[in-house]
Amino acid sequence: MAKLSLKEQCKALKLAHIPSIYLEVTYHDREQYLTDLFAAELEERHAKKIRSLIKRAGFPAHKTLEEFDWSPVTLPGSTTITDLAELTFIERRENVLALGAVGTGKTHLAIALGIRACMEGRSVRFYRCLDLVNALLENHRQGRLRRLMTELEKVDLIIIDELGFVPLLREGAELLFNVVAQAYERQSIIVTSNLQFGQWNTVLGDNRLTAALIDRLVHHAHILAFEGESYRLQRALSMIAVNQSDNKEDSITSIAN
Repeated sequence: MAKLSLKEQCKALKLAHIPSIYLEVTYHDREQYLTDLFAAELEERHAKKIRSLIKRAGFPAHKTLEEFDWSPVTLPGSTTITDLAELTFIERRENVLALGAVGTGKTHLAIALGIRACMEGRSVRFYRCLDLVNALLENHRQGRLRRLMTELEKVDLIIIDELGFVPLLREGAELLFNVVAQAYERQSIIVTSNLQFGQWNTVLGDNRLTAALIDRLVHHAHILAFEGESYRLQRALSMIAVNQSDNKEDSITSIAN
């Protein structure tokens, strides 16, 4: 067998990071050097896995729990911020339902919890409700629905964002129900909605289907109520006020000159 270079040996052994860092690791003795070298390889593998999990999840933005304002959120008595942040609901295969007005931070929290799950090595899928339903319908038409359902079955957390903005056709509502039913007591689901449960039939179109879907979601769920004005509206009004103030100061300066 021909003698391989260090890079070729590392490639054969699937030690992809070592060729780029072996000269940077401080050498004191052989055991310490190899320990530090392999530790760096393992650390890079872990970081690469997390990057892959976050990318595959399909988040529309990067949000963190550290940035999240909990003040508009009313938690049920048995739920604490620590419970949510530590993702104990995923371990217990429980759901999180975030209900409230548009712009109050529901999507931010859903993404932040999803990213925290990825950071812990868990697999996540993020969908806007309509996008998920369209994907289910398209895969159903192309005979690939079972493949998509199997993919969803393997993840730890499914996030369904913005349920309630667009009414669904019956076939789409039934396929969405199948996702929820498949995950029941096996996986965790986060749902965000601007509608209260009593209004979900306006989206799903069928009272019995709506009742069955809600029943499976709320059976093991933390229901969070979001109140207050829209963050985005507050931010927009603040920016308008700042711009008006700046324009006023510019006008005064211009007159003074």
